[in-house]
Amino acid sequence: MSALQFYLERAAQARAEAEATTLECVRERCRRSEEAWSELAEKARQHEALKAAEQRRKAEHFDLTFSRSDRR
Repeated sequence: MSALQFYLERAAQARAEAEATTLECVRERCRRSEEAWSELAEKARQHEALKAAEQRRKAEHFDLTFSRSDRR
C-alpha cells in the first residue's frame, strides 16, 4: 500500500466516523482528522508527480547521452 492510498483511506474513515456520530465534539474532531489526512494525501500526490517527472527527465537524459555516444 502506498502512502497516498493509506492517507486516502484514513480520510475516508474519518469522514465516515464524522457522519456516523451524534456528538458534535466528536464530529468536529473527525472532520479535523479528515482534513489533516486529506492534506497529507495531497502532499503525497504532489510528491509522486514530482518523482515521476524526475524519473522521466533522468530517462530522457540517459537516452540522449547514450544516443550521442553511439555516434562516436
